Parts: sequence; structure tokens; C-alpha cells
Amino acid sequence: MDRLSEMEAFATVVDQGGFTDAARKLGISKSAVSKHVSSLETRLGARLLNRTTRRVSPTEIGLAYYDRARRVLNDAGEADALVTSMQSAPSGILRVSVATDFGVNHLSPILGAFLHEYPEITVNMLLDNRYVELISEGFDLAVRIGDLEDSSLRARKLAETHKQMIASPQYLEEYGRPRRIDDLNEHKLLHYSNQATGSVWKLTAPSGEKRQVRSAGWLTVNDGQSLLNAAINGLGIAFLPDFLYAEAMKDGRLVPAIKGMAPETQGVYAVYPPGRYTQPKVRAFIDFLVDSFREKGPGDW
Repeated sequence: MDRLSEMEAFATVVDQGGFTDAARKLGISKSAVSKHVSSLETRLGARLLNRTTRRVSPTEIGLAYYDRARRVLNDAGEADALVTSMQSAPSGILRVSVATDFGVNHLSPILGAFLHEYPEITVNMLLDNRYVELISEGFDLAVRIGDLEDSSLRARKLAETHKQMIASPQYLEEYGRPRRIDDLNEHKLLHYSNQATGSVWKLTAPSGEKRQVRSAGWLTVNDGQSLLNAAINGLGIAFLPDFLYAEAMKDGRLVPAIKGMAPETQGVYAVYPPGRYTQPKVRAFIDFLVDSFREKGPGDW
């Protein structure tokens, strides 16, 4: 007899507490269930069930076998579900979390192409600078930038971005250009309030030394676009990724605050819950993002 059928019959008898209910659960006759269990016991050379006229219960050996058999059956069920899901068209509601700045500038413009390609998927995208808890808050995926926290979440890299200190030519003309990191203490800094490190900037000096600048900001906001506008208007020095400042840098509205200082490279990641297989709608969206950002690298935004 088929081993999985024997295992399933035995495990269902234990789950249901008897042969009659197990037969009803499996949709086969009571005699067929009994035959599967007897065949299993004969093959293993051990009694797995204590049988009385009123109840059926696993023996000590049977209980140990049940735990392992249930794991095997669950794995087999997941394997079947994997094949089914991989053959089905991606569909359903896709809940996505993304920081407001990146979502407005780089996800919203390409969503139309994704929805046309996958008409059975409905996207519910939350633009929020808050760090959401994917699993507890029911999100399928988040797009995150920078160092990822240690967690059980899975991640796939989409692109890279440069983060550096920028200022307007007008600001530097009025207040002078800082020549080294220590000079920042004498300047007006523009801070992003939702940053995990608060008002601390983690920088790499031209020598390669890792430095931290801790200074109260002249302006602190929770929106990168507002910081960008403040920097363009000459209010101070901001520390921003190039997917925000690239256009303003190209047309001369912004320049690097410290000459010769290398930008910080950050990864852009799709982060999603762990599991033995990825839902088709999540896999389709991640593949779409990878393809969309394939040519994006530091300086390409």
C-alpha cells in the first residue's frame, strides 16, 4: 500500500479519536481505514493504536510516530499547494508598504504597467514613513531603503542609491562650504525625524574612517521631499538619497556639501514574510520591481 495513504489514515484516526470519524473525514469506508492502519502496523512491526470497544488511542510508539507522520503529511500538503499556486495566475489584494518619498517618485509612476500586466491583482499601497510590522499589520510586502534589521523576513535587493550631504550654492555662498566633517558643527543641518538614528548622521570620512555627527537640526521634518525643498531654498545642509536629489543636482540647484567626500551607498529592498513558498501575487510584484529597477544604480535616479 501507499505509505502516505497509510500515514494519513493513521494520523486521521488519532486526530478524530476513532475509525468511524476518520473514515468520514477521509471520505472512504471504515474498513479501508482499518486496512491502511493494519498494513502500516504490519510494515513497521509495532502496534500503534490501543483499540477498545469504546475508544481508540495511540500507544507510546504510536504517539511518537504520529508527531513525525503529521510533519511529513504537512510537508506533502505544502508541496502540493506550491505546485498549484505556481500554476495559477497571480490574483488577489496585494498590500504594500513604502516610504512616502520613494513611493510617490518611483513606485506610483510604474504601478499602471504592473496592473495592466496582472489585471487580477488589486494593489493597496500605503505611503507612510512609519516602519510597519509586516506580519502583525497584514502587509504582503514592503520596500525599504538602507541597512535591514535582523529578522526572519525575507529580502530581495532591487537597486542601490547614493546618500550624501547636499546644499544649495546660495547657502554655501552665504555660510561657507564645510571642508571636513567637523565643520558641520558650525552649519545649519536639516534633519529627517523618522530616521532610526534620529539626529545622528553616520558618515564615512575621505580617510575611510566611520564618523557620527550629532547635532540639533535647524529644521526637522518627517518628509524627505520637504527636506529637499528646504535645501534647495538655502535653509541648510541635508543628508538625502539621490532618488530625491538627482534632478536638483543635475540642474545645479544643489551641490555636494563637502567636496571629495564619497556618498554612502544604500540598498533598496523588497521585504516580505518568510515561508516555504512565495504567493504568486508577491512573487509577480517583486519580479516586476526587479525588472523595473534593473538599470537603476547610484547616480541613475
